[in-house]
Amino acid sequence: MNKHSFDTLSQAVNTLTQEGYEEDFEAEETCIKALYSKKEYQPSDLKIISSYRFEGMTNPSDESIVFTIEANDGTKGTLIISYGASTAQNEDLIQQIPCKKH
Repeated sequence: MNKHSFDTLSQAVNTLTQEGYEEDFEAEETCIKALYSKKEYQPSDLKIISSYRFEGMTNPSDESIVFTIEANDGTKGTLIISYGASTAQNEDLIQQIPCKKH
């Protein structure tokens, strides 16, 4: 599923942005929002293309996951979940996004 191996979260985001995943997605209460275009999507409008997991340098429980996502209208971007103290993302909504079939 992953075609890259990244050492850091920022390295992943920078490389993925260069590859065309330019939008930042955020899971809100009732939809997944594209922060730049202000478009709102339902999970069924999106596909998870790949995911990359990162653990914190000092605390392995400080974990982040970067998802590369493509919308059915061609919009491509990333969605980042950070675990630890708290996450502002609606994880239930994210889990409803289908994964790309290989």
